[in-house]
Amino acid sequence: MQANLDTVASVFGGDVLVDGGRVTVKREAALASPKMDELVRTAVFGDSVARDDARWLIWELGQAVGVRPSSIHELYLARGEGKIHGFTVPAINVRAMAYDTARSIFRTAIKMDVGAFIFEIARSEIAYTDQRPAEYVAVVLAAALREGFRGPVFIQGDHFQVNHKKFAVDPVTEVNAVKALVTEAVAAGFYNIDIDTSTLVDLSKKGLDEQQRLNYEVAIDILKHVRASQPKGVDISLGGEIGEVGTENSTVEELRAFMDGFERTLKKQVPGSEGLSKISVQSGTSHGGTVLPDGSIADVKIDFNTLGTLSKAARDEYGLAGAVQHGASTLPDSAFHNFPKVETAEIHLATNFQTMMFDNIPGELRDEMYEWLRENAKDERKPTDTDEQFFYKSRKKSIGPFKKQLWELAPDVKQKLAKVYDDKFSFLFTQLAVGGTKKYVREFVSEQKIHRKPPHEAGPGVIAAPDDADLSD
Repeated sequence: MQANLDTVASVFGGDVLVDGGRVTVKREAALASPKMDELVRTAVFGDSVARDDARWLIWELGQAVGVRPSSIHELYLARGEGKIHGFTVPAINVRAMAYDTARSIFRTAIKMDVGAFIFEIARSEIAYTDQRPAEYVAVVLAAALREGFRGPVFIQGDHFQVNHKKFAVDPVTEVNAVKALVTEAVAAGFYNIDIDTSTLVDLSKKGLDEQQRLNYEVAIDILKHVRASQPKGVDISLGGEIGEVGTENSTVEELRAFMDGFERTLKKQVPGSEGLSKISVQSGTSHGGTVLPDGSIADVKIDFNTLGTLSKAARDEYGLAGAVQHGASTLPDSAFHNFPKVETAEIHLATNFQTMMFDNIPGELRDEMYEWLRENAKDERKPTDTDEQFFYKSRKKSIGPFKKQLWELAPDVKQKLAKVYDDKFSFLFTQLAVGGTKKYVREFVSEQKIHRKPPHEAGPGVIAAPDDADLSD
C-alpha cells in the first residue's frame, strides 16, 4: 500500500517522495547520510512488509539517481576484441558485514575512479551467510548510495555450481535447483552469473571432448534458462569453467575442447544466442588457501605463464575477455601486480576479507562464534585438525547466525575495520590496475533503467516484476 511506502520513505523526510509507484529524489545528498543506514537496516532486519518496501525503495532510488545493477558483458566483449586491456577486474565475495564492506569498496572506487569491479556471492555463501539475492542487492545498492557512487553496479552469482554427487543421483533435480537460484538471483538484480558445471568433467573418459561434454552441455542448459530469465535490454554476462579450482592446472587443449563443444552445441540448440564472456581456469590456487597446523596459510605457487596463455587463447580464438582466476585472495601481496601483466580478465577474492574481519572484531564476540562452531560445525572437523585449522576452515559457517551481532558492532570497531578495508581495497585496485576504468564502463556498458512495481502489487515476499514500460535511459 502507498501508506506503507510513505512510512518507509519518511526516513528521508521531504527529500524523497513516493507517488503512484514512482520515486522522486528532491535532494540527493540525503541519500548519502545516516538516513540510508536506517533504511538498509530495515531492508535486512525489518518485518516482512517493511523489509520488502525498503528493498523496493532502495532499488528505485538507484534507478532515479543512476545506481543501477548492470551486466559487464559488453565491457568484456570489448576486451575480447582488443579495444581495452591492461587491467584485471576484481570480483569480491562480500560474506560478512556486507553493508560496511561494500561502503569501503565504493569509497575506494570513487577515490580511484574505478568502474570495473564486481560484487559477488556464491551458491554456497548465500546459504551459510544468510544473504538471499534480494537482500544482497539491496545492501550493495544502499552502500553505493550512502557513499555517493554513481554508475553501473555489477552484481554476480559466483559458482552457481552443479553438485556432482547430487547430479549423479538425480541430475534433473540438481540442475533445476541451480535454475531456481538463477530465477531468484536475476529477479533480484544479478546480471552477471558464473555457471560452474566443471564438477561434471570426467577425466576417466577418452579424449578431451568427452571429458568436457557434460560440462558444456549442462552449462548450455543453464545458459538457456538465464537468457529466458533476463530483463529486456540486458545480456547477462556469463562465465563457464573448465577445471575445478584446487585440482590440476588447466591447459589450452582443455579450454579448446570445452569452448569448441560449447559453441558448436549452442549454435545448434540456440542459434543467435549470446554465449560466454569469460572462462574460469585453474592455475595453482585453492579456495581459502591451505591452512597449516599453526593456522598460517601455505605459500601458493600460481602459474602465471599458464594463466597468460589461457587468457590469450580465450581472447584470440573465442573473443572472450580472457581467463578468470578463483581463490586469489590468500595469495601474497607481491603476486597481484602480475595478473594485469598477463592480461587476466578477472580474479575472485573472498577469504582474506573474512580473515581481516575475524582479526579485528572484539575477542569476546570471536570466542562466542568459535564456541558456536565447536557444537554446530563439529562434523566438519577432521581427526587431525588442530583448533587453528578447524576454526579457520569452518568459521565462515558462523557468519549467518551472527549476522546481526556483526551488523551492530560498536562505532569504534567499525571505524577500525573501515580503515583496514580501505587500505586493502586501495592496494588491490592499484595492483590490479583498475584505477581510471570508469571511462571504459561509460564507453561500453549499456545501462538500463528498470523500474519495479511496488511490493504490494506483486504479493508479499515476492520481488516485484520489472515495469517494461520504462527500460530506456
